[in-house]
Amino acid sequence: MSTQTLLLPPLSRLSGVFALPRLLGRGDREPARMPGLLAALAEVFAVPGSGLPVAALLREAQAHDAGENVWLCADPAWVRAELAGARLLACGALGLARDEAEELARPLRPLLGDAGMLLEISTPDRWQLRLPVGSPLPSFAAPETVLGQHLLAHLPQGAEGRRWRALFTELQVLLHQHPRNRARAQQGLPPVNALWLWGGGALPSRPRTTLTRLLSADPLARALAQHARVTICSDTAQLRGLGDTWVDLAERAPQDVQPFLDAAVCRLRRGAVLRLAFLDGARWRITSAQRWRFWRRAWRP
Repeated sequence: MSTQTLLLPPLSRLSGVFALPRLLGRGDREPARMPGLLAALAEVFAVPGSGLPVAALLREAQAHDAGENVWLCADPAWVRAELAGARLLACGALGLARDEAEELARPLRPLLGDAGMLLEISTPDRWQLRLPVGSPLPSFAAPETVLGQHLLAHLPQGAEGRRWRALFTELQVLLHQHPRNRARAQQGLPPVNALWLWGGGALPSRPRTTLTRLLSADPLARALAQHARVTICSDTAQLRGLGDTWVDLAERAPQDVQPFLDAAVCRLRRGAVLRLAFLDGARWRITSAQRWRFWRRAWRP
């Protein structure tokens, strides 16, 4: 029996989606999971180790040279200073062109090189640090858990984090003084005044998964699928047939979600299982037989 998983925006954003409350009312609610994309991906891709080595996976998917090195995401970020500290407003989505990225990175490379790290620009908005094999790393917070919040509590803590907090500050100083940021300000664009470090580790062995096909525009989801040798689909027509599938609708507008739900209900009629994974951590499972639970009320928050 095949299962289709739909990754959806938070439930609060889908209140106007027709027939969703009725569908949820007839299915079974599962225990809530951690919110966010990383938790949703960890449900379907079993990666060896304690954390998801995002940087190594992205680097391997883009450049195929991750090797045995330790990698760390060093994504261009916008940090705003406030009276109470500093707040992360954007990370890895600042619309940089390739020449801008290279220009911003140029003064950072000597500092990072002295620290034993090589800065690689896989794409203008996704940078990585290449560290020697076996380099120890503290725990780093993913951007999805930090955006909009003050930074102090999310930087590496304790004695092992001291080096990284100092490096974060030194990189901020260099980027704050960069002439490219003055040019961006004149164009009404946000500055690139920090690098957010996260997602560290070495490339893992092949993840275990039951998925046969995946539809997503997210680079990490596609990198995991590529590493696990899961077929990456470019449109919904390629999702047809047997096997477990995963469809990423997390960034879709509510009106764009409805056609996917309609198609999923059609699969239910043919005996498939439907799992609904919401970005806020809510989970539902609906089977074909559960479509006939007419006595159940529509779900309400």
